[in-house]
Amino acid sequence: MTLLKSYLSVLLIVLAVGSQAQQSGIIKGRVLDSDNLSMPGAAVALKSISKGAVSDNYGYYTITGVPAGTYELIATYIGYTPETKQISVEPGRTTVVDFSLEAGIELSEIVVTGQLQGQSKALNTQMNKGNITNIISSDQVGRFPDANIGDALKRIPGINVQYDQGEARFGNIRGTAPQYNSVMVNGERIPSAEAEDRTVQLDLIPADMIQAVEVNKAVTPDMDADAIGGSVNLVSRSAPYDRRVSLTLGSGYNMLASKPIYNGAVILGDRFFNNKLGVIASASYHNHQLGSDNVESEWDYMDDNDKDGSAFAEEIQIRQYYLQRIRQSYSLSLDYNITANHTLFANGIYNHRNDWENRYRTIYKDIEYDENSDSWKGVMKKETKGGTNDIKNARLEDQRMMTFSLGGEHQFGRIEADWTASYSKASEERPNERYIAYKVKKLTFTTDFSDKSAPKITGVSPASAADFSSDYKFDEITEEFQFTEDIDKNIKVNFTIPLLENKYKNSIKLGLRYKSKEKMRDNRLFEYSPLDEDAFNATTLSNLKDFTKNNFLAGDYKTGKNVTREYLGGLDLNNSSLFEEERSAEGEAGNFNATENIIGGYVMLNQNIGPKLFIIAGARVENTSQKYQGNQYDADADENTLTPVVSDSYINVLPGLHLKYDFNKTSILRAAWTNTLARPNYYSLVPYREITRDDNEIAIGNPELTPTTSMNFDLSFEKYFKTIGILSADVFYKDIKDFIVTETREDYLFEGTTWDTYSQPVNGGNAEIFGIELAAQRQLDFLPGFLKGFGLYANYTFTTSSVSNFRIEGREDDDISLPGTAKHTMNGSLSYDSKRFTFRTSVSYSSAYVDEFGEEIFYDRYYDKAIHLDVNANFSITPKFRVYAEANNLLNQPLRYYQGISSRVMQAEYYNARFQFGIKIDL
Repeated sequence: MTLLKSYLSVLLIVLAVGSQAQQSGIIKGRVLDSDNLSMPGAAVALKSISKGAVSDNYGYYTITGVPAGTYELIATYIGYTPETKQISVEPGRTTVVDFSLEAGIELSEIVVTGQLQGQSKALNTQMNKGNITNIISSDQVGRFPDANIGDALKRIPGINVQYDQGEARFGNIRGTAPQYNSVMVNGERIPSAEAEDRTVQLDLIPADMIQAVEVNKAVTPDMDADAIGGSVNLVSRSAPYDRRVSLTLGSGYNMLASKPIYNGAVILGDRFFNNKLGVIASASYHNHQLGSDNVESEWDYMDDNDKDGSAFAEEIQIRQYYLQRIRQSYSLSLDYNITANHTLFANGIYNHRNDWENRYRTIYKDIEYDENSDSWKGVMKKETKGGTNDIKNARLEDQRMMTFSLGGEHQFGRIEADWTASYSKASEERPNERYIAYKVKKLTFTTDFSDKSAPKITGVSPASAADFSSDYKFDEITEEFQFTEDIDKNIKVNFTIPLLENKYKNSIKLGLRYKSKEKMRDNRLFEYSPLDEDAFNATTLSNLKDFTKNNFLAGDYKTGKNVTREYLGGLDLNNSSLFEEERSAEGEAGNFNATENIIGGYVMLNQNIGPKLFIIAGARVENTSQKYQGNQYDADADENTLTPVVSDSYINVLPGLHLKYDFNKTSILRAAWTNTLARPNYYSLVPYREITRDDNEIAIGNPELTPTTSMNFDLSFEKYFKTIGILSADVFYKDIKDFIVTETREDYLFEGTTWDTYSQPVNGGNAEIFGIELAAQRQLDFLPGFLKGFGLYANYTFTTSSVSNFRIEGREDDDISLPGTAKHTMNGSLSYDSKRFTFRTSVSYSSAYVDEFGEEIFYDRYYDKAIHLDVNANFSITPKFRVYAEANNLLNQPLRYYQGISSRVMQAEYYNARFQFGIKIDL
């Protein structure tokens, strides 16, 4: 009976709204700039009555419930001259009104460069949002020297990024690690090519393929709730108002690899069939030969009473990387206006990144002090990573991500409805990944651990074993085939029903979503032994190359001789007369299959209270059901046993409240109370078991993990400048429950056996995060003459976290912070814009933070502080033709991890600077 009453209530509301719609009309249209490009976040209002709307990401707006009559309709935008139009509204009909705004007079000397247009679009959209959001537009992304979306995100307050091979790969938002955040394309979360977790590799998506980037730091009930730190929404390009052709061609140089860089991009867009059909297609290509100089070490100690003083490197690796990265991206967007009230759209984006990598390693391992001989003993190992001839004798990492969606936006009287159906897939394939290794045991080392930022082996005895020689014995040859696939299928529908008008204007928005996910990993590993080992070793020794560099950036280290990639790639491993093949179960132990289905629904009220206060209040409910299956691996028997399928389901109720108070048109106070979650990583939920009986060790999965949840509080103030700028201050607090870590226990009784080491991912405890964000952006237009072309951009974030109820044995009372929380992050840039010339120098800084917990504080891993300096410049030869130049990583900032204390290096990987230049043509 209660359910029937609810349906009848909704029906009565719909009938009442529909009846009212017959007495009023609708105004729809699009706001564009002088180049006929869309203007998101424009304020469109009727002068004589309290009615208006804000344009969406593509510049479209809708005003419903307008009484019949004649009005003045005005569109306003920061940095642009307002435009007013006289219109007539008829009952029961839709009036279409488009705007084309011109740059403000005070900016006319510099606005033609497009950089300030991009800033204006971002700030207008941000200002008119109902929630706390940061936005950067495609023009801003294009003006920063950013190769991918991750590099662009580091400019936003509260975000710091993790690097790989010199490019930003993962993003931490407001002190939370990547797995606590989401990445979406046009509001749909995209799957992950990462095998074990949910994080999306941001270096897969080129920066020049996106119209805008939205970072929602306080999600509303109509957004997916899996965003504890925030959600990153990548907005694809929309079809232009008329024909658009844009072309970019460029090249460059990588200082470490001493190799060229090639890149290009094209955009084609137009409208057809009397402007009913809009089409825009984009393509991007980036070919970069790069590399890195790398040193890694693992540390232990000899004296429990002086752990730091007695610390020594039990393993040191000298790594030389050579890499070719080709990144391609293609997108297509279409929209078809059936009538003024009904539009269909289709979007698709396909990203493909190939990394061909070779790695040459010299490894000093099992280093320990021998009291009897008063010397250091250990093992040396030489290893080459590569692939077969048909994949350039290199390890190929083939990553792909695609998402396709079909949807519609419909106006039924005053009721708005929209729907989307989408299919997304991410995959990673590594075919024919080969390794060859030789080693020599029982060596005596001369060590120098006095400088723990650069531990060294300064001597080897016997001296003949100091580099690859006949002293080295065959260790292994392996070939592995890896494949991971993540498929998402989504459908959602939303309805917006306006209720009251004028002073207390409000509406109800409600919707449903269904998401189906399938994730799998299928790896195969083969080990090969030469039948004639002596002959094989002799041939190997004749196929060595000295990879030592005179200018090894990681320090005074020598890679020495290693097997060449051509030799490794040319080995005929499938020839049974030369090699014995053995399939290894260990390589398949991590294989798994997972399905996850999410049914979500929400209802929220958008409520105006007078002209200044706007409230969003509502709740979201998500029901998650999942099934996982993996392997139980016994290392001693080298065999796997398939585990039973484990099922689970749970429901999360997530209320939220957002307040927005406009002191005036450019001064805004915001507050939010939200509840969000982060589901466990895929592999953590798999019921796997890895048993090593010789060491009496067991590692198991945990299908009973519960999602991490967070209650979030946000307060912000924003002051916007009409000449394009902002001052803002934000305070945020997160109360996080049941974050997940891997727990390791010693001498632990499990299922009747006492294991020396037992490890399992667990809900490890609770955490609190507190932070302050400060941001300033200002065009210095008040200065005289050419000085008005200068602009400043700066932001600073302070974040601190604490952990309580920590459930790691032996560490319950440790004072620790949540992994991923950098205490300080800062960004700054100084720019200059004129009619023909723009220049920007940009700097970003992030302090160190704990990345992974060890058995005790000594073994904790930290991501070290980093500072990046980039510059770029553009010169417009004509309004449609310009040249550009960019320089990245001018400070040669390494990727650096340390163990326990900052002086104790775990990894130091250097990339050197890179330079690019080219032309951009807009027709």
